[in-house]
Amino acid sequence: MMAGGRDLQLDTLRAFAVTLVLYAHFLAPGGTSFLGHLGVRLFFTLSGFLITRLLLEARDGAQFAAGPALYSFYARRAIRIFPPYFAVLAFVWFTDLEQAGSSLAWHALYLSNFWYAHRNEWTPWLLCHFWSLSIEEQFYLAWPLIVLLAPRRRIEAITIGVIAFSLAYRFYWPIAANPALARDLLPPASMDALACGALLAVRRARGADVPGWVRRGWPAFAAVFLLVVGSDPGPADSAWEWPRWLLVQVLPLVPLVAIVAACSSGLDGRIGRLAELPPLLALGRISYGVYLYHPILLAYVVKAQPWIPLNVSEQGPGRFLVAGAATLLAASLSWVLFEKPVNGLKRHFPYVARPRARTPSEARGFGATYPRAQAAVDLRPTDRSYP
Repeated sequence: MMAGGRDLQLDTLRAFAVTLVLYAHFLAPGGTSFLGHLGVRLFFTLSGFLITRLLLEARDGAQFAAGPALYSFYARRAIRIFPPYFAVLAFVWFTDLEQAGSSLAWHALYLSNFWYAHRNEWTPWLLCHFWSLSIEEQFYLAWPLIVLLAPRRRIEAITIGVIAFSLAYRFYWPIAANPALARDLLPPASMDALACGALLAVRRARGADVPGWVRRGWPAFAAVFLLVVGSDPGPADSAWEWPRWLLVQVLPLVPLVAIVAACSSGLDGRIGRLAELPPLLALGRISYGVYLYHPILLAYVVKAQPWIPLNVSEQGPGRFLVAGAATLLAASLSWVLFEKPVNGLKRHFPYVARPRARTPSEARGFGATYPRAQAAVDLRPTDRSYP
């Protein structure tokens, strides 16, 4: 189930999540779909689990020190995330594509979610998907401080508290009766999914797993979620509008945690073999690029409509086929030529160091009083938390 220290089946979950997003943006009628939102929530749950697991494993290292571990974490995240992210921003600035240049400072500071929440509209649409990347980055800034610096015995309680706060935050909006974008874009609205993934990692670190009620009951939660999504929301300000919104946000958490738990442990049998099909694993590896680039490619595909025999100007199969293929090609080239080589720099930023092997003279006692610098050894050489 594992290869080179990476969870293969979690790559397949990334592939599934990004496919849901592409479906919502390229194929779903009306340009919106609950499946796209579900894909983002799956990314958040994965990130919370993988980042927390990675940090806890670093903390368990014999030579662990919080300062170097924090430094290495931030350096490795920057190496993985920043190059393609800022390349997209530079491209948008240089071309002024869809007149998106006016908000670039917000996106460069990873404040996209605050930008759209403040304006209460999805403009510029070209970078609207950056709201979730901003949430991720805000999580990356704060969460390692908790996992690496808080008392170990308190981390699980803190994680549960974050989930409770996020859930409580949702109940503010029905009271305020304000369906502004802020209700979905401010950080507390996504902390439940991130912290649910983190809680799974914390429980695993102490030898536990998902509770039995989650393992047995997640299909029921999924079924109720589908029923709620398929229900008629009714007119604005109806009695069902706010409960429906709350249920759509909360119900998927249990199935998402159960699925991440199962895939991180490794599914067996036919399902396990399907979850390790090479095309799915390949899509999972490039999912960050797919997510980053797909609106850019969509903009150019729409501009090229006069030369494309299929209808790409509207949601539908033509757009999904053409824009999807262009996105996969761009993300694949980006991974092979750009992202993967840059990721090699992570080897310079290990989380934990251990003493190097002693020389013969040191073994005989010489130099024992003043040991030389430790050699760095990476305990988790392939962390790939998002997407």
